[in-house]
Amino acid sequence: MDDPLSDPDPAHGNAAEHLLRVLRGQGIRDERVLTALARVPRHLFVPESQRAHAWENVALPIGAGQTISQPYIVAIMSQALALQGHEHVLEIGTGSGYQAAVLAELAAHVTSIERHAELAQTAEALLAQLGITNVEIHIGDGTQGWPPDAPYEGIIITAGAPKVPDQLLAQLSPDRGRLVIPIGNLDDQRLFVYERRGDQLAEQDLGPVRFVPLVGRGAWGTTSENGHQL
Repeated sequence: MDDPLSDPDPAHGNAAEHLLRVLRGQGIRDERVLTALARVPRHLFVPESQRAHAWENVALPIGAGQTISQPYIVAIMSQALALQGHEHVLEIGTGSGYQAAVLAELAAHVTSIERHAELAQTAEALLAQLGITNVEIHIGDGTQGWPPDAPYEGIIITAGAPKVPDQLLAQLSPDRGRLVIPIGNLDDQRLFVYERRGDQLAEQDLGPVRFVPLVGRGAWGTTSENGHQL
């Protein structure tokens, strides 16, 4: 059976190999994560006007004021979840669907929430085209999570928040569930990993990052702190 993610173009393979060397140099050590990044065709998740830059280690615009994250950020966030392959993961912010496709390689099932209907529909169609069947996309307020499928062994938030939304924390598995989130103001954040052990929550700071705002009842609401519409 053909692998739906296989790409016969050697140029893409060479670009992926170069990207993996860059990511290893930046400290990415999880070989499952590196393999997933090499397999998922990032060039298909960006607009055609950006495809020449798809395998560069940079963030790129995807429309609706959103971006596809820099591969290093996708890698470090995925690595921080420490997935083994059996987990159910919740992703907040589907965007292009790229991070969801990477997570689909690493976990048993991915539930992804996107507030922009057009992005959700485009991502859903592309994932189906690639034969990725273990991702379920919903349109809604990501700060509220998706309670019907909780608890989750991993939760990943791909937008910056002032704090961890309470609803997401409540949906994290108490059995060493891990949540990765950028926390800070509207311009700059730091990437945190929280691991839940029963009633205890361990915290790790992975360093400075910059994401688009997480909009919803559990984060920035519908306006910025300066009163501007987001």
